[in-house]
Amino acid sequence: MSNPLSDRINNLATSQTLAMAALARELKAQGKDIISLSLGEPDFNTPDFIKEAAKKAIDENYSTYSPVDGYAELKDAICRKFKRDNGLDYKPSQIVVSTGAKQSLYNIAQVMLNDGDEVILPAPYWVSYFEIVKLSGGVPVEVPTSVETDFKITPEQLEAAITPKTKMMWFSSPCNPSGSVYNREELTALAKVLEKYPNIYVVADEIYEHINFSGTFCSIASIPGMFERTVTVNGVAKAFAMTGYRIGYIGAPEFIAKACTKIQGQVTSGANSIAQRATITAVDADPSVLNHMVQAFHSRRDLVVGLLKEIPGIKINVPEGAFYVFPDVSSFFGKTLKGTEIKDANDVSMYLLAEANVATVTGDAFGNPNCIRFSYATSDELLKEALKRIKDALAG
Repeated sequence: MSNPLSDRINNLATSQTLAMAALARELKAQGKDIISLSLGEPDFNTPDFIKEAAKKAIDENYSTYSPVDGYAELKDAICRKFKRDNGLDYKPSQIVVSTGAKQSLYNIAQVMLNDGDEVILPAPYWVSYFEIVKLSGGVPVEVPTSVETDFKITPEQLEAAITPKTKMMWFSSPCNPSGSVYNREELTALAKVLEKYPNIYVVADEIYEHINFSGTFCSIASIPGMFERTVTVNGVAKAFAMTGYRIGYIGAPEFIAKACTKIQGQVTSGANSIAQRATITAVDADPSVLNHMVQAFHSRRDLVVGLLKEIPGIKINVPEGAFYVFPDVSSFFGKTLKGTEIKDANDVSMYLLAEANVATVTGDAFGNPNCIRFSYATSDELLKEALKRIKDALAG
Protein backbone atom coordinates (compact mmCIF):
# COMPACT_ATOMS: atom_id res chain seq x y z
CA MET A 1 0.00 0.00 0.00
CA SER A 2 1.38 3.41 -0.95
CA ASN A 3 1.99 6.03 1.72
CA PRO A 4 -1.16 8.20 1.88
CA LEU A 5 0.57 11.00 3.81
CA SER A 6 1.52 14.24 2.09
CA ASP A 7 5.01 14.95 0.80
CA ARG A 8 4.92 17.95 3.13
CA ILE A 9 4.77 15.82 6.28
CA ASN A 10 6.97 13.04 4.91
CA ASN A 11 9.72 15.59 4.27
CA LEU A 12 9.37 17.25 7.68
CA ALA A 13 11.98 16.31 10.29
CA THR A 14 10.89 15.49 13.84
CA SER A 15 12.01 18.03 16.46
CA GLN A 16 15.22 16.52 17.87
CA THR A 17 14.79 18.25 21.22
CA LEU A 18 11.29 16.81 21.68
CA ALA A 19 12.42 13.40 20.39
CA MET A 20 15.30 13.21 22.86
CA ALA A 21 13.07 14.39 25.72
CA ALA A 22 10.53 11.66 24.82
CA LEU A 23 13.29 9.02 24.71
CA ALA A 24 14.58 10.16 28.10
CA ARG A 25 11.07 9.90 29.58
CA GLU A 26 10.69 6.42 28.09
CA LEU A 27 13.98 5.24 29.63
CA LYS A 28 13.03 6.76 32.97
CA ALA A 29 9.75 4.86 32.86
CA GLN A 30 11.81 1.68 32.40
CA GLY A 31 13.54 2.44 35.70
CA LYS A 32 16.77 3.96 34.36
CA ASP A 33 18.32 6.83 36.31
CA ILE A 34 18.23 9.37 33.49
CA ILE A 35 19.24 12.99 33.94
CA SER A 36 17.49 14.87 31.13
CA LEU A 37 19.23 18.05 29.98
CA SER A 38 17.48 18.06 26.61
CA LEU A 39 14.44 20.34 26.95
CA GLY A 40 14.62 24.12 27.08
CA GLU A 41 12.29 24.67 30.00
CA PRO A 42 12.92 26.67 33.20
CA ASP A 43 12.72 24.58 36.36
CA PHE A 44 11.04 27.41 38.28
CA ASN A 45 7.33 27.76 38.95
CA THR A 46 5.35 30.58 37.36
CA PRO A 47 5.54 33.57 39.75
CA ASP A 48 2.62 33.77 42.17
CA PHE A 49 1.48 37.23 41.06
CA ILE A 50 0.99 35.86 37.52
CA LYS A 51 -0.88 32.80 38.79
CA GLU A 52 -3.18 35.12 40.76
CA ALA A 53 -3.94 37.02 37.55
CA ALA A 54 -4.87 33.75 35.83
CA LYS A 55 -7.18 32.79 38.71
CA LYS A 56 -8.78 36.23 38.60
CA ALA A 57 -9.41 35.86 34.87
CA ILE A 58 -11.26 32.60 35.52
CA ASP A 59 -13.37 34.27 38.22
CA GLU A 60 -14.10 37.15 35.86
CA ASN A 61 -15.33 34.66 33.23
CA TYR A 62 -12.75 35.18 30.51
CA SER A 63 -13.98 31.97 28.97
CA THR A 64 -15.12 33.04 25.51
CA TYR A 65 -13.19 33.31 22.26
CA SER A 66 -10.55 36.02 22.36
CA PRO A 67 -9.86 38.37 19.42
CA VAL A 68 -7.77 36.64 16.77
CA ASP A 69 -4.75 38.94 17.28
CA GLY A 70 -5.06 39.18 21.07
CA TYR A 71 -6.94 41.20 23.69
CA ALA A 72 -6.60 44.95 23.22
CA GLU A 73 -5.38 45.30 26.82
CA LEU A 74 -2.64 42.73 26.21
CA LYS A 75 -1.55 44.39 22.97
CA ASP A 76 -1.35 47.72 24.82
CA ALA A 77 0.74 46.07 27.55
CA ILE A 78 3.08 44.55 24.93
CA CYS A 79 3.53 48.00 23.36
CA ARG A 80 4.50 49.37 26.79
CA LYS A 81 6.93 46.48 27.26
CA PHE A 82 8.59 47.07 23.87
CA LYS A 83 8.99 50.78 24.71
CA ARG A 84 10.28 50.16 28.25
CA ASP A 85 12.69 47.31 27.55
CA ASN A 86 13.68 47.80 23.91
CA GLY A 87 13.09 51.43 23.00
CA LEU A 88 10.67 50.33 20.26
CA ASP A 89 7.52 52.30 19.42
CA TYR A 90 5.04 49.70 18.22
CA LYS A 91 1.34 50.47 17.89
CA PRO A 92 -1.32 47.90 18.89
CA SER A 93 -2.06 47.36 15.18
CA GLN A 94 1.51 46.04 14.83
CA ILE A 95 1.13 43.41 17.57
CA VAL A 96 -0.16 39.85 17.09
CA VAL A 97 -0.51 37.44 20.01
CA SER A 98 -0.23 33.74 19.19
CA THR A 99 -0.23 30.31 20.80
CA GLY A 100 3.46 30.41 21.65
CA ALA A 101 6.38 32.05 19.85
CA LYS A 102 6.65 28.95 17.66
CA GLN A 103 3.28 29.76 16.11
CA SER A 104 4.41 33.36 15.72
CA LEU A 105 7.40 32.15 13.69
CA TYR A 106 5.25 29.80 11.61
CA ASN A 107 2.80 32.60 10.85
CA ILE A 108 5.65 34.84 9.67
CA ALA A 109 7.07 32.17 7.37
CA GLN A 110 3.66 31.40 5.90
CA VAL A 111 2.83 35.02 5.11
CA MET A 112 6.28 36.11 3.90
CA LEU A 113 7.79 33.22 1.93
CA ASN A 114 7.12 32.04 -1.59
CA ASP A 115 8.58 28.88 -3.06
CA GLY A 116 12.31 29.30 -3.57
CA ASP A 117 12.75 32.35 -1.34
CA GLU A 118 16.00 32.06 0.61
CA VAL A 119 16.24 32.60 4.37
CA ILE A 120 19.65 33.14 5.94
CA LEU A 121 20.05 31.17 9.16
CA PRO A 122 23.20 31.90 11.18
CA ALA A 123 24.14 28.46 12.52
CA PRO A 124 23.64 27.26 15.14
CA TYR A 125 19.97 28.19 15.01
CA TRP A 126 16.93 27.05 16.97
CA VAL A 127 15.94 23.60 15.78
CA SER A 128 12.53 24.58 14.33
CA TYR A 129 13.68 27.50 12.13
CA PHE A 130 15.00 25.21 9.40
CA GLU A 131 11.88 23.06 9.20
CA ILE A 132 9.42 25.97 9.45
CA VAL A 133 11.17 27.75 6.59
CA LYS A 134 11.22 24.56 4.50
CA LEU A 135 7.56 23.79 5.28
CA SER A 136 6.65 27.25 4.03
CA GLY A 137 8.37 26.76 0.67
CA GLY A 138 11.51 28.68 1.64
CA VAL A 139 15.11 27.57 1.21
CA PRO A 140 17.19 27.68 4.42
CA VAL A 141 20.71 29.04 3.82
CA GLU A 142 22.98 28.08 6.72
CA VAL A 143 25.87 30.36 7.64
CA PRO A 144 28.27 28.37 9.85
CA THR A 145 29.94 29.76 12.97
CA SER A 146 32.12 28.10 15.58
CA VAL A 147 32.97 28.08 19.27
CA GLU A 148 36.02 30.25 18.47
CA THR A 149 33.79 33.12 17.26
CA ASP A 150 31.25 32.71 20.10
CA PHE A 151 28.87 31.30 17.47
CA LYS A 152 28.20 34.76 15.95
CA ILE A 153 28.23 35.59 12.25
CA THR A 154 30.30 38.44 10.86
CA PRO A 155 29.13 41.14 8.44
CA GLU A 156 31.38 39.55 5.80
CA GLN A 157 29.64 36.19 6.22
CA LEU A 158 26.22 37.84 5.97
CA GLU A 159 27.21 39.69 2.79
CA ALA A 160 28.56 36.49 1.22
CA ALA A 161 25.31 34.60 1.95
CA ILE A 162 23.04 37.15 0.24
CA THR A 163 21.80 36.32 -3.27
CA PRO A 164 19.04 37.77 -5.48
CA LYS A 165 16.71 35.15 -3.90
CA THR A 166 17.35 36.21 -0.29
CA LYS A 167 14.08 37.28 1.36
CA MET A 168 14.82 37.11 5.09
CA MET A 169 17.33 36.49 7.86
CA TRP A 170 16.25 34.73 11.06
CA PHE A 171 18.29 34.71 14.24
CA SER A 172 17.93 34.60 18.02
CA SER A 173 19.71 36.67 20.64
CA PRO A 174 20.30 35.40 23.27
CA CYS A 175 20.69 32.37 21.05
CA ASN A 176 19.22 28.93 21.48
CA PRO A 177 21.35 26.74 21.42
CA SER A 178 24.61 28.68 21.95
CA GLY A 179 23.64 31.32 24.52
CA SER A 180 25.38 33.97 22.39
CA VAL A 181 24.19 37.58 22.73
CA TYR A 182 24.77 40.10 19.92
CA ASN A 183 25.70 43.55 21.26
CA ARG A 184 24.69 46.87 19.69
CA GLU A 185 27.99 47.24 17.85
CA GLU A 186 27.68 43.78 16.28
CA LEU A 187 24.04 44.32 15.27
CA THR A 188 24.89 47.73 13.80
CA ALA A 189 27.58 46.13 11.65
CA LEU A 190 25.07 43.54 10.35
CA ALA A 191 22.51 46.30 9.74
CA LYS A 192 25.06 48.19 7.62
CA VAL A 193 25.23 45.19 5.28
CA LEU A 194 21.43 44.94 5.14
CA GLU A 195 21.17 48.67 4.29
CA LYS A 196 22.28 47.76 0.77
CA TYR A 197 19.46 45.23 0.39
CA PRO A 198 16.19 46.99 1.33
CA ASN A 199 14.02 44.02 0.33
CA ILE A 200 15.48 41.67 2.96
CA TYR A 201 13.44 41.36 6.17
CA VAL A 202 14.77 40.23 9.55
CA VAL A 203 13.14 37.98 12.15
CA ALA A 204 14.66 38.70 15.56
CA ASP A 205 13.74 36.02 18.10
CA GLU A 206 14.16 37.61 21.54
CA ILE A 207 12.40 34.99 23.68
CA TYR A 208 15.45 34.75 26.00
CA GLU A 209 15.87 38.53 26.24
CA HIS A 210 15.71 38.71 30.05
CA ILE A 211 17.91 35.65 30.68
CA ASN A 212 20.98 37.65 29.84
CA PHE A 213 24.23 37.92 31.79
CA SER A 214 25.94 40.48 29.54
CA GLY A 215 24.53 43.52 31.33
CA THR A 216 22.91 45.01 28.24
CA PHE A 217 20.43 43.96 25.59
CA CYS A 218 19.89 45.39 22.11
CA SER A 219 17.02 44.73 19.71
CA ILE A 220 18.08 44.93 16.07
CA ALA A 221 14.82 46.81 15.37
CA SER A 222 16.24 49.68 17.45
CA ILE A 223 19.15 50.14 15.01
CA PRO A 224 18.43 53.06 12.62
CA GLY A 225 16.81 51.82 9.42
CA MET A 226 15.86 48.40 10.80
CA PHE A 227 12.50 49.00 12.51
CA GLU A 228 10.53 49.00 9.25
CA ARG A 229 11.99 45.67 8.11
CA THR A 230 12.23 43.68 11.36
CA VAL A 231 9.73 41.34 12.95
CA THR A 232 10.50 41.14 16.68
CA VAL A 233 9.36 37.85 18.21
CA ASN A 234 9.01 37.37 21.95
CA GLY A 235 6.88 35.65 24.57
CA VAL A 236 6.60 34.82 28.25
CA ALA A 237 7.58 31.14 28.23
CA LYS A 238 11.24 31.35 29.22
CA ALA A 239 11.77 34.43 31.37
CA PHE A 240 8.51 34.09 33.31
CA ALA A 241 8.55 30.26 33.49
CA MET A 242 5.23 30.13 31.62
CA THR A 243 6.01 27.47 29.00
CA GLY A 244 2.63 25.78 29.39
CA TYR A 245 0.70 29.02 29.04
CA ARG A 246 1.63 29.04 25.33
CA ILE A 247 1.74 32.78 24.66
CA GLY A 248 4.04 34.36 22.09
CA TYR A 249 3.77 37.65 20.25
CA ILE A 250 5.28 39.77 17.50
CA GLY A 251 5.89 43.43 16.84
CA ALA A 252 6.02 43.92 13.08
CA PRO A 253 5.37 46.27 10.17
CA GLU A 254 1.60 46.63 10.04
CA PHE A 255 1.16 44.79 6.74
CA ILE A 256 2.94 41.74 8.19
CA ALA A 257 0.91 41.91 11.41
CA LYS A 258 -2.34 42.04 9.41
CA ALA A 259 -1.25 39.07 7.30
CA CYS A 260 -0.35 37.06 10.42
CA THR A 261 -3.76 37.85 11.89
CA LYS A 262 -5.39 36.71 8.64
CA ILE A 263 -3.67 33.31 8.61
CA GLN A 264 -4.14 32.81 12.34
CA GLY A 265 -7.85 33.44 11.87
CA GLN A 266 -8.01 30.40 9.61
CA VAL A 267 -5.78 28.12 11.72
CA THR A 268 -6.10 28.62 15.49
CA SER A 269 -7.94 31.93 15.99
CA GLY A 270 -7.12 33.74 19.25
CA ALA A 271 -4.78 32.35 21.89
CA ASN A 272 -6.01 31.00 25.23
CA SER A 273 -8.06 33.66 27.02
CA ILE A 274 -6.92 32.88 30.58
CA ALA A 275 -3.25 32.76 29.55
CA GLN A 276 -3.58 36.10 27.78
CA ARG A 277 -4.98 37.80 30.89
CA ALA A 278 -2.10 36.38 32.94
CA THR A 279 0.35 37.62 30.32
CA ILE A 280 -0.88 41.21 30.74
CA THR A 281 0.35 41.04 34.33
CA ALA A 282 3.65 39.42 33.28
CA VAL A 283 4.67 41.92 30.59
CA ASP A 284 3.59 44.89 32.71
CA ALA A 285 5.85 43.75 35.55
CA ASP A 286 9.24 45.34 36.06
CA PRO A 287 11.86 42.87 34.76
CA SER A 288 13.59 43.06 38.16
CA VAL A 289 10.99 40.55 39.43
CA LEU A 290 12.94 37.98 37.42
CA ASN A 291 16.29 38.69 39.08
CA HIS A 292 16.26 35.60 41.31
CA MET A 293 15.78 33.31 38.30
CA VAL A 294 18.38 35.11 36.19
CA GLN A 295 20.90 34.99 39.04
CA ALA A 296 20.29 31.26 39.47
CA PHE A 297 20.87 30.63 35.75
CA HIS A 298 24.01 32.79 35.84
CA SER A 299 25.39 30.78 38.76
CA ARG A 300 24.57 27.49 37.02
CA ARG A 301 26.24 28.67 33.83
CA ASP A 302 29.44 29.35 35.74
CA LEU A 303 29.20 25.95 37.42
CA VAL A 304 28.65 24.06 34.17
CA VAL A 305 31.28 25.95 32.15
CA GLY A 306 33.80 25.36 34.92
CA LEU A 307 33.09 21.62 35.03
CA LEU A 308 33.15 21.30 31.24
CA LYS A 309 36.57 22.94 31.10
CA GLU A 310 37.86 20.07 33.23
CA ILE A 311 36.89 17.47 30.61
CA PRO A 312 39.74 16.73 28.17
CA GLY A 313 38.63 17.06 24.53
CA ILE A 314 35.73 19.44 25.17
CA LYS A 315 35.91 22.95 23.68
CA ILE A 316 33.61 25.47 25.31
CA ASN A 317 32.95 29.22 25.16
CA VAL A 318 31.19 31.24 27.86
CA PRO A 319 27.57 31.84 26.80
CA GLU A 320 26.14 35.23 27.79
CA GLY A 321 22.47 34.34 27.94
CA ALA A 322 19.67 31.73 27.80
CA PHE A 323 20.29 28.51 29.77
CA TYR A 324 22.28 26.31 27.41
CA VAL A 325 25.84 25.33 26.75
CA PHE A 326 26.94 24.18 23.32
CA PRO A 327 30.31 22.44 23.66
CA ASP A 328 32.34 21.35 20.64
CA VAL A 329 32.87 17.57 20.90
CA SER A 330 34.54 17.03 17.52
CA SER A 331 37.79 15.83 19.13
CA PHE A 332 35.98 12.57 19.93
CA PHE A 333 35.00 11.87 16.31
CA GLY A 334 36.80 8.82 14.94
CA LYS A 335 37.48 7.42 18.41
CA THR A 336 36.08 4.35 20.13
CA LEU A 337 34.79 4.89 23.66
CA LYS A 338 34.10 1.79 25.76
CA GLY A 339 33.51 -0.21 22.60
CA THR A 340 31.32 2.41 20.92
CA GLU A 341 32.55 3.97 17.69
CA ILE A 342 32.00 7.75 17.64
CA LYS A 343 31.54 9.17 14.16
CA ASP A 344 29.69 12.43 14.83
CA ALA A 345 27.84 14.59 17.36
CA ASN A 346 24.75 12.38 17.15
CA ASP A 347 26.89 9.41 18.21
CA VAL A 348 28.26 11.43 21.15
CA SER A 349 24.74 12.36 22.24
CA MET A 350 23.46 8.78 21.99
CA TYR A 351 26.61 7.42 23.69
CA LEU A 352 26.11 9.78 26.66
CA LEU A 353 22.51 8.63 26.95
CA ALA A 354 23.49 4.95 26.92
CA GLU A 355 26.72 5.15 28.93
CA ALA A 356 26.16 8.09 31.27
CA ASN A 357 22.34 8.13 31.43
CA VAL A 358 22.42 11.84 30.49
CA ALA A 359 20.13 13.15 27.74
CA THR A 360 21.56 15.90 25.51
CA VAL A 361 20.72 16.99 21.95
CA THR A 362 22.97 16.61 18.91
CA GLY A 363 24.23 19.83 17.36
CA ASP A 364 23.18 18.50 13.94
CA ALA A 365 19.63 19.53 14.84
CA PHE A 366 20.82 23.13 15.26
CA GLY A 367 22.95 23.31 12.13
CA ASN A 368 26.30 22.65 13.82
CA PRO A 369 27.56 19.06 13.45
CA ASN A 370 30.51 19.51 15.85
CA CYS A 371 28.56 20.30 19.01
CA ILE A 372 25.96 19.01 21.42
CA ARG A 373 23.50 21.10 23.41
CA PHE A 374 22.38 20.68 26.92
CA SER A 375 20.24 22.80 29.16
CA TYR A 376 21.34 23.80 32.66
CA ALA A 377 17.79 24.63 33.73
CA THR A 378 17.94 22.18 36.62
CA SER A 379 19.43 21.95 40.12
CA ASP A 380 23.13 22.31 40.97
CA GLU A 381 23.12 18.79 42.37
CA LEU A 382 21.81 17.24 39.16
CA LEU A 383 24.17 19.34 37.05
CA LYS A 384 27.19 18.23 39.11
CA GLU A 385 26.14 14.58 38.84
CA ALA A 386 25.45 14.87 35.09
CA LEU A 387 28.86 16.47 34.42
CA LYS A 388 30.60 13.83 36.53
CA ARG A 389 28.91 11.10 34.49
CA ILE A 390 29.78 12.84 31.21
CA LYS A 391 33.42 13.23 32.27
CA ASP A 392 33.68 9.54 33.21
CA ALA A 393 32.01 8.40 29.99
CA LEU A 394 34.22 10.55 27.74
CA ALA A 395 37.34 9.33 29.48
CA GLY A 396 36.71 6.09 27.59
